[in-house]
Amino acid sequence: MKSRHPLRALFYTSLSIVLLLVGYKAYLNLFAPEFKALHTEQVALISDSLSDSEGFSFAVVGNINNSVGVFEDQMIPVLNQADLDFVVSAGNAVSGGGEDKYRAIHGTLSHLDIPYLLTFGENEYENFGSYRFYDHFGPHFFSVKAGGARLIFLDSTGKTPWQWQIRWLNDLLNQEPNRLRFLFIGHPLLEPEQEAPFEQDEDFLEPPEFRQALLEAIARHDIDMVFSANLSLYSDQVRGNTRFITTGGAGGLVLNDDTSFYHYVRVDVSEDGEVSHSLQRLEGRQNPVLSTLESLWFFVYSLFYVGYVNFILLVAVFVLISTKLYSAIFVEKDYYPDYDLDPQPWLSRPLRVAMFTNNYLPFIGGVPISIERLRKGLETLGDTILIVCPRYRDQPQQETNVLRVPSLLSMGEDREFRLANIFLSRIRKRVKAFKPDIIHLHHPIWLGGSLGLFIARRLKVPAVYTYHTRLEHYAHFVPLPGSLFRNLISHELIKHFANKCNGVIVPTYSTEEYLRMIGVKSPVFVQPTGIEYQRFQEVADEDVRKLRDSLNIVDEIVFVSVSRLSNEKNIDFMIDAIDALRRRSDRPFRFLMIGEGHQHERLQQRIDELELQDCFTLVGSIPPDEMATWYHLGDAFLFASKSETQGMVILEAMAAGLPVVAVRSSGIDDVVRHGFNGFKTPEKQDQWCERVRQLLEDDALRQEMADHALEFAADYSVEQFARDIREIYALTLAQSSSR
Repeated sequence: MKSRHPLRALFYTSLSIVLLLVGYKAYLNLFAPEFKALHTEQVALISDSLSDSEGFSFAVVGNINNSVGVFEDQMIPVLNQADLDFVVSAGNAVSGGGEDKYRAIHGTLSHLDIPYLLTFGENEYENFGSYRFYDHFGPHFFSVKAGGARLIFLDSTGKTPWQWQIRWLNDLLNQEPNRLRFLFIGHPLLEPEQEAPFEQDEDFLEPPEFRQALLEAIARHDIDMVFSANLSLYSDQVRGNTRFITTGGAGGLVLNDDTSFYHYVRVDVSEDGEVSHSLQRLEGRQNPVLSTLESLWFFVYSLFYVGYVNFILLVAVFVLISTKLYSAIFVEKDYYPDYDLDPQPWLSRPLRVAMFTNNYLPFIGGVPISIERLRKGLETLGDTILIVCPRYRDQPQQETNVLRVPSLLSMGEDREFRLANIFLSRIRKRVKAFKPDIIHLHHPIWLGGSLGLFIARRLKVPAVYTYHTRLEHYAHFVPLPGSLFRNLISHELIKHFANKCNGVIVPTYSTEEYLRMIGVKSPVFVQPTGIEYQRFQEVADEDVRKLRDSLNIVDEIVFVSVSRLSNEKNIDFMIDAIDALRRRSDRPFRFLMIGEGHQHERLQQRIDELELQDCFTLVGSIPPDEMATWYHLGDAFLFASKSETQGMVILEAMAAGLPVVAVRSSGIDDVVRHGFNGFKTPEKQDQWCERVRQLLEDDALRQEMADHALEFAADYSVEQFARDIREIYALTLAQSSSR
């Protein structure tokens, strides 16, 4: 099993972080709803709630710092249940002044059931945050009435000249000498008695002249309480008639000890003007060991979640670039296969192979038929096969080593596509009990791909993937814009899935080229699907004659095509071309379209509109064991699908001695040799129709190409196919065991 390099894991982790953070920032800046002047709304709510009462209660919080884990998840529920009238942030509600921080705090505060007001603090100011604060909330310094009290908010950052604020404060308080006064300013005026964690000189109000002038104004006007933040502690000091409280435990960085802890301050004002306050700790005491562990956790959580988003982004980008450079410069790359691998130990013993597929018999299609032939071929060689596939209503009653999975839903007009229930635990248990040596995946998604790859990794066995189908031609089945799926998603899906597998099997060299072009790095093995060549040589002439008689075919040239009646098979192209051929040639012919699908009714209506009933017949579904006879009924095989990776029906037609006319595509190019065993043309009706006319009218040319087709198909027997696939298994197992 392919090991995962530590640098690869680091690279994808860094890439995920970058994408998430960039997406988060883009959402906040481009798609989140706008909000302006929130303080206007909040003041109105406070005024309305206190209009009939002089008494009220409020909480003061400091250093929220955009904390989700503490403030939003733990403190807000407590505040909502504390019978408070409003909440005031004493500063540092955000962890920085960026737009994303302001939008985040807006989302956090929206969980409060009561109004709130914010003080313009140090964090609100940094990174040009003053403009955002003014735009989203309001002025940097202001005052409001609350019951019988005056709440005053000052700017301590230096954005507003302190001289102007002192003059404004004195004028304001001289007009209301008898009111209670609460002052909020981000930077503390007094140093606490205990030292705060990470305390620095700039954490206090500057310049000294501002601090002195403000202390004098506070004393002169008998301001009752002054609240500040900016320090990660709780401090309660009294100077004169004023109480100075520093609160810094609403969610920012704390040590969770006796000095620095999570808390808020409750202030109660009675109707007769009495003021009381209380400290509300967020959590109770713990034993010392748990307290230390919690302190460490909160420190790490705060460091990386709250204030360092840009730091994480830069580190992630740096790691991303570093790992790519390391991989590009220092890791030696060997682009050649390992020719020293010895597959013989696995070739010399029976293998146990689990195959996962999104469809299987009795559903008729190229993938189920290919799987069934491979199963038979491998079992003939002595291997044991377990097939994990959807359940069908008309499936065989007795099956050996086939795990049928019930469907969650069926898609398509004929319910031909089954979405199996991959969540059943019995699937994993059955495969584990089977003990596979290797897992073979036949689709890139769901049961046939994702689940099989998951189980392979859990069981630590290699997984190979056969690229059967060009997904971009199935855009009409996907509930997404067609061009988006065709041009981007389908190719990315194939690349992503193939690169997770230990090996990829493709039927043609043109398909291998496609995988390399879209970026597939896994080993690719070119191995055409086998056909039951011998069965096509054993068809009795009498059976063919009876079939001709039953279809009332006399001397017409018979064209045969085999395909599911679906959009991606390009059957409309052939209907229009046959209509044109009927007018170009006088020689009688019949076209037998074998196959069933959800487009049957529409295609028949198209045939009727063009009056082609005499020469174009939708035969419907034919049992697989009768198909060889129907092929021998034809004189040439016509095909227009561009969604094939190989076109197995073309090889079957050649095994019956039929030359081919097909539209050129990746699945056709390696099988049809132009002018030798058939013709391949661009998807142009005139050219395709002309080549069909040649085979219709030139008996000698048709016979010559028929002989070449029969000779060409002989190299694609099921027996050889199984032996070649078995060797691919052995090489993959050898490669996996060498790592």
